[in-house]
Amino acid sequence: MEELLIVTTGGTIDKIYFDDKSDYQIGDPQIGQILKELGVTFRFTVIPIIRKDSLHINDEDRELIRATVAAQPARHVLITHGTDSMVQTGHVLTSIPDKTIVMTGALNPARFRGSDAEFNIGCAVGAVQSLPSGVYIAMNGRIWDPAKVRKNVAANRFEAI
Repeated sequence: MEELLIVTTGGTIDKIYFDDKSDYQIGDPQIGQILKELGVTFRFTVIPIIRKDSLHINDEDRELIRATVAAQPARHVLITHGTDSMVQTGHVLTSIPDKTIVMTGALNPARFRGSDAEFNIGCAVGAVQSLPSGVYIAMNGRIWDPAKVRKNVAANRFEAI
């Protein structure tokens, strides 16, 4: 992997909470700081394109994500995305040839103690370097095909369909 392109779209991984009533906003992308703190030795570029909870990502946003990834020369792409509509965005990205694209996110904000963010990012970084071209989702310690996974909202995890 020469360089990793990271595209951020918001989601829980970047949420900042303000009070007990779950008032939040999507903050700055956390992944660049996380990778620096972990001391990675590969080059990466972070392109923040939207800051939305994935429940609010629409078809226009998905096309912007697809077009952004397709326009970049990088073959290895990691996308941080909210978990609620990650699968739908994954379907749109399958039209991009000759790139390994791995989507990940978090079920708890990266700023929270005990967040799954660092673990999911680590899995995604490993996956994007070792998998063939295609689109994948890295969540809960597994690598998923977007066509064969769903988020189980009640159990708060991804599972095969």
